[in-house]
Amino acid sequence: MSLGLGQPANFGGNLSLRRVTTQGAPPLGLGQLLPPRAASVGATSVTTSVSAGGSLSVAASVGTLGLSAMGLGLTPSPPPDDPATPKLIHRSNSTAIYRLGDTGYKVALAEDPGEEVLKLEHEQKVSHFLGRSVRCRRVVDVSVFDGKPALKFEWQRGITLKDWMRKAAAKTNVGLDVRLRAAVAIARTMSDFHDGGVVCNGLSPEKIVLAPAEGEYAACFVDLSSAAIIRNDPTTLADPDLERKMKQVDLRELGSVLNRLFNGDAPSEEGGLWQNLPNEGDQRLSSIFDDVPLPDETSALDSGRAKRGKRQASGEGLPLYLSSLISALETPTEGFRYESAKDAFVDLKAIADSPEGSEDDWRRRANVDEWMTRSRLRLRGDRFYGRQVQVSMLLHLFQSSVLPGSSPLMATISGSAGTGKSTLVKALKKHDLGGCFVEGKFNKSVRPDTVLASAIDAFFGRVLVEEAAGMCHVGLRWRVHNAVGGAFGNALLDMLPNLRQWLNGGAVDDNSAVGVVPSMRGIDSLVPNRNNLGDAKVGSSQGLNFMFCKLIGAIACRESPLILFLDDFHWADDFTLEIIRMIVTDADIHHLVLIGAYRDNESTSHSLTERLNVMQEQGASIVTIKIGPIEKEIVNTLLSEALCLPQTLTQPLASIVHGKTGGIILFVLRFLASLTDEGALWFSMTTRRWMFNLDVIRMKEIHGDVVAHMTEHMRGLEKRMRIGLMISACLGPKFNAKMLQKASQLEFDPQLFLSSCVELGFVQDVGGEKVAWAHDQIQQAAYDLIPISERESFHLLLGSRLLMNTNGRDEMECMLFVTVDNMNRGSNLIEDEGRRYQVVQLNLDAGEKALGTSAFHSASKYFLQGLQLLPPNSWRVRYNLTLQLYDAASEALFVTGDFKTLFALIDQPVTNARCFEDTLNIRNNLVRSLAGSSKWEQGIKTCLEILGVLGETFPATVTMDGIVLEAKQVQRLLHDKSKEQLLSLPLMKEKPKLAAMHFMNHALLMTFAAQPPLSPILVLRMVKMSLEFGLCSVSAHAFACYGVSQLITPTKDVEGGYKYGRIATDMLKRLGAVEMTPRLYATVYGFINIWKEPWQAGQDKHMEAYELGLTLGDVEYAIANAYQHTQCAIYGCGSNLVKLSQNIQVFAKKTYQMNQRT
Repeated sequence: MSLGLGQPANFGGNLSLRRVTTQGAPPLGLGQLLPPRAASVGATSVTTSVSAGGSLSVAASVGTLGLSAMGLGLTPSPPPDDPATPKLIHRSNSTAIYRLGDTGYKVALAEDPGEEVLKLEHEQKVSHFLGRSVRCRRVVDVSVFDGKPALKFEWQRGITLKDWMRKAAAKTNVGLDVRLRAAVAIARTMSDFHDGGVVCNGLSPEKIVLAPAEGEYAACFVDLSSAAIIRNDPTTLADPDLERKMKQVDLRELGSVLNRLFNGDAPSEEGGLWQNLPNEGDQRLSSIFDDVPLPDETSALDSGRAKRGKRQASGEGLPLYLSSLISALETPTEGFRYESAKDAFVDLKAIADSPEGSEDDWRRRANVDEWMTRSRLRLRGDRFYGRQVQVSMLLHLFQSSVLPGSSPLMATISGSAGTGKSTLVKALKKHDLGGCFVEGKFNKSVRPDTVLASAIDAFFGRVLVEEAAGMCHVGLRWRVHNAVGGAFGNALLDMLPNLRQWLNGGAVDDNSAVGVVPSMRGIDSLVPNRNNLGDAKVGSSQGLNFMFCKLIGAIACRESPLILFLDDFHWADDFTLEIIRMIVTDADIHHLVLIGAYRDNESTSHSLTERLNVMQEQGASIVTIKIGPIEKEIVNTLLSEALCLPQTLTQPLASIVHGKTGGIILFVLRFLASLTDEGALWFSMTTRRWMFNLDVIRMKEIHGDVVAHMTEHMRGLEKRMRIGLMISACLGPKFNAKMLQKASQLEFDPQLFLSSCVELGFVQDVGGEKVAWAHDQIQQAAYDLIPISERESFHLLLGSRLLMNTNGRDEMECMLFVTVDNMNRGSNLIEDEGRRYQVVQLNLDAGEKALGTSAFHSASKYFLQGLQLLPPNSWRVRYNLTLQLYDAASEALFVTGDFKTLFALIDQPVTNARCFEDTLNIRNNLVRSLAGSSKWEQGIKTCLEILGVLGETFPATVTMDGIVLEAKQVQRLLHDKSKEQLLSLPLMKEKPKLAAMHFMNHALLMTFAAQPPLSPILVLRMVKMSLEFGLCSVSAHAFACYGVSQLITPTKDVEGGYKYGRIATDMLKRLGAVEMTPRLYATVYGFINIWKEPWQAGQDKHMEAYELGLTLGDVEYAIANAYQHTQCAIYGCGSNLVKLSQNIQVFAKKTYQMNQRT
């Protein structure tokens, strides 16, 4: 049936509604309809409400489960009495809404229905244009209802947003989460409209129906009379500028709806672009939903989500993130606006999916703190952004380390400064891996040979704290005690005081370690002018390396794998890199992941790369991870969190920041800090959000280097801040207010200065009343404030202040290294001889302190610096100081293996010493260095020269007659002496004889390789001297060698050799000279006892000597014992060859690891 309506009508906008011909159903009389009330149809409830302006609110619910249980605040009403009878739901001057089952009718009531029909036709067109996936009123057709044109549509179940808000206002427990779910649903529907090529125009709470959908809200837009189709093809823009403007109208109306949803504000009186298109009604009928409850805190909508913390009700104030989002929608400005509903939907969903207590709950922050009132950003340098691929690689390494028998795994993370290498590794802590995490950081201004020890000691410090709190580490204690708690853990335990205390059961013991037996240190007691240096526990560098390996192997286990992270690896010294090489190639270490982060653009990175290549050649498994700048999207995420703004709104700023900083995370953070200082980024108390001037930021010129940029920024600070930064930069990576006060001499308030530095993000509190630079690049930027031409004088001034203002030995002990380092940097300006000697003494003290903690490389640097500062007349003016310095330097250089430097400085003390005895320790180090560098002939010659001065002359040419003569003299002295008599001989006390015994022992070890004929005379002479002047630690080895000599005589006196071998082992125990064990066991069990005892009897002794030799650093004799062990096992013990082969491979790897390849 044709309605015969007029020509198309225009409604003042860009919408054109055309003529329509509709086939309809038989008309129904309005008189037959019941008055508006609840009607029962099965389990269906229907509700109507009309706003004062005549807009329609329609809701229906079907099913046996109440919508209140779905978190929507809806309770089913009784079903309609007569399902075949249409019910009037709403009526206005122009339209009426009827419901018949699941079908609704929108009936035009005007006398001249032409205009209303065009609206109905238009609504049908829009409905059919939108896809079924878009939640809108689904129109069936335009027909006739009771003789009137009507729009037939599918009834939408739910409750209007207006009713929802009215009931929410009467409740006190409608939390932010529920409102957010409703807002997300509304924004999603608008996004679907825009994607489908339709704008809503005139969106209001009366036109939105909320319904449950899989535990969420679903929003349906039910009045399409004002909607407009902006493009017939959803993929093509007909007029981009017009479409953008029309969408902006929708977005402003979305902002208005959200404002009313969260704040309960009265609706705006202003309409949309098409204000002449009225709503569906202007007369309010009574609603049957007045008693419908809203969702409570136990609703099903919330029950499916983990909520933590207190819920925020609408009256408590909106989160800054949300209020900024609504503001950008409702009152957009240039650079702070939304361009699409999809962006608003994404940002709303982000806050809805960030419950309180989660990592992203910053979006829920509603309070304005003191930092914001002063426009200060809280920039978290440890916050992790992106890098998921790299994190996955590290997690895979950790998972691999848990496998049974896994070898040490290593990963290197390289990248330029400030790219977030450290933060990447620390992100592993958030994964609750269940292992041990040990971390250390190198710094070019800090002694690098102490970093690894400090990191491990800090770990045991945490263990002490945990045990004090009741946590037990029984397994760890047993493993560590078995590994390093024996007699030769001294050097290691001196470096790790927390480990010493822990092994002592928590008791502080500064004198000895658990089970430590004092070792005899050779001829140190012969040096009268060494003062405290004789008390330093100086061991072998190789032995210390081995002890570190044993400790690391003891900490790591399958149940608790170890992650050892060393940051700024490019500053590592040779000593630490050698330990790392030994660790990652040690077959006895399992369940370890070692991670080293370094800058690939530093000058030292090339040598580091070479060392890493060597490690790989020796079998180390190394994974390389490259870190570059972060992407623009990650910068946007960072800005969104820092500013509490949705990511859409920070995108323009993120593009500028990323372009200027290159995506270097440290540069980004410092650039943002500089923007707040310069007023280009500020917090507005009026709008309660961060604001920024994009034009100013875009025109800002910055340096391409982060350090130069930060230095330029620091130059803009007030004078006192600049002075404080310059002083602090010279105090090292960590310092405290007390140290700063002594260095500044009240030029500013240290506490106030440090508070400002923390606020500006320059330093961070690390506990113990100390602060640390947030990044070494920040420290470098502060240091660059000091003009290059004034740096030496500046360091000298600070060092002098620290020296003068330090009171007492304990205070000086704490500031010794900082004081000495600053004095050394300005030492070229010291002209006064007295002050130079003062600095020399400081370097001696610092070196001895470092030597006492086995920081050999640092000690040698302090000693050499002191030598450079000595005036030319020092041997005459300050003899003892000069001799002590040369003596200590020779000791440290020998231990570190810097033989070339030691050979270069040895002439000075040898030439200028007042007596020969003053040079004994220096000559001892010289001889050991010659032996260590395989200069055996020169070493033997030097030993014989020294022995000649000490009264022990040797023939230039060794003959058999000479050997026989020496042997007869020894035999006469041994005649009728029992084993007990020999063991009860007194200790040797004459210093020259003690010195002679040690130098003969040095010579003996070299003659085995270079001059074998001299060996028998050296052995006989040492035995003779022991019988005549008493015993010393060398005597045990001398008697063992004498026992071997009995086996090579023409008579082959096996019994005599065996006898003196037993005497030698008992003498070793009596003297406590455990450092001689590896060489004595190699001699006794490898050459003597095999002629009398089963070969199996010496196997365990060889293994004991092997372990002890590695611990002591006597690698040569340790490997010798391992060789003897395997030879006996192969040829004389009947060992399982398969197992023996595995053991041999372990020994071979250890030999290769210790660089013993010949």
